[in-house]
Amino acid sequence: MFPFERPRRLRRTPALRRLVAETTLAPRHLIAPLFVAEGRDEPHPISSLPGHFQHTLASLTTEVGRLLDLGVGGVILFGLPTHKDAVGSQAWAPDGIIQRALLTLRETFGHDVVLMADTCLDEFTDHGHCGIVRDDGTVDNDATLALYVQMAVAQARAGADVVAPSGMMDGQVGAIRDGLDAEGFEETIIMAYAAKYASALYGPFREAVDVQIADGGDRRGYQQDYSNRREAVREARLDVDEGADIIMVKPAVTYLDIVRDLRDAFDVPLAAYHVSGEYAMIKAAAAQGWIDGPAVALEQLIAIRRAGADMILTYFAGEIAELL
Repeated sequence: MFPFERPRRLRRTPALRRLVAETTLAPRHLIAPLFVAEGRDEPHPISSLPGHFQHTLASLTTEVGRLLDLGVGGVILFGLPTHKDAVGSQAWAPDGIIQRALLTLRETFGHDVVLMADTCLDEFTDHGHCGIVRDDGTVDNDATLALYVQMAVAQARAGADVVAPSGMMDGQVGAIRDGLDAEGFEETIIMAYAAKYASALYGPFREAVDVQIADGGDRRGYQQDYSNRREAVREARLDVDEGADIIMVKPAVTYLDIVRDLRDAFDVPLAAYHVSGEYAMIKAAAAQGWIDGPAVALEQLIAIRRAGADMILTYFAGEIAELL
C-alpha cells in the first residue's frame, strides 16, 4: 500500500532509534542548581525539592564532586546567609556564603568544574526583592545596578567562571560587564536571565532559599508578563548588545516557544532553566504512582533541547546524568 515511504522502519529497534535521533541529551548539557547555607552543621533537606538540600560547605563540596564524576556540565550556586538587610550586603561581602563556597570549590576542583553564581539580591535582602526598594515599595532599577556590580565582582574574585544576573533590571548586563572589566575580570562570563517570567512555578525555590517577599508583594513590576512573547526577543537583544555571553529563558517547559524564538534570533549560547516547580510536579506525581518520574523528566529535558537550548539548568541534573 505504501511501497516507498515507511518512516516507521527507522523506529523499529532501540539501536535504529539512537542512530537517527535528531536531538541528544548528555550530562555535559546539564547545570545543577545548588544551595549553600551559612551557619549549618549538617545539610538540611528541602521538603518541596525531594533529593535536594541546603548544603554546608562540606556537603556542597561532596555533591559537586559527585556531579563532576557524572560528567554534569556545571553548577550554579545560591546562598542562604544568616544575616539579611535592606541592601543585601552579604551578597558582595568577601566572607559572604557564596564567595566562601566559590573559593572552596575552586581550591578543591581547580578548573575541572564550571562554577556559576546567581547574581541577585533577593536571597540576601530582608524584604525579598531583587534590588533596592523605594518608600513606595517599588524597586529602584538604577540604584540596584551598582550593587549587582559589587556582587558580580566579588563572585569573580572568589573564582566564579560565570556570573548570572537574574534580577531583570534594565541595563544590568552592561553595568556588570563594565564593572568586571574595570576590575580586571574581562574573561568572566555573563549568563543573563534574559527572559525571566513572573511565574507561579518558583514556589519550591523560595522555600529552598528562605525568601518571602515583604507585605505580600510580587515581582511582576520587573519580571516579564507571561502573556507576552515578542517582548522576550527585545529583552534578549538588549542583553546581547550589552555583552551577555549566554542568554537564558526561565521557566523552560511552559516557555518552549520563547526558547525557540531566542534560538532563531541569536547565535549566542542559549540556556533554559527547568525550574523548581517543574521538578516538584514531576516528583509529586511520581510519588503517587501516577507517572514514571525519570521518564517524564527525560522527555521534558529532551523537549527543551529540541526547542533549541544548548544547556539546561535543572534539579534533575544528577539524577538524569546517572541514567544517560
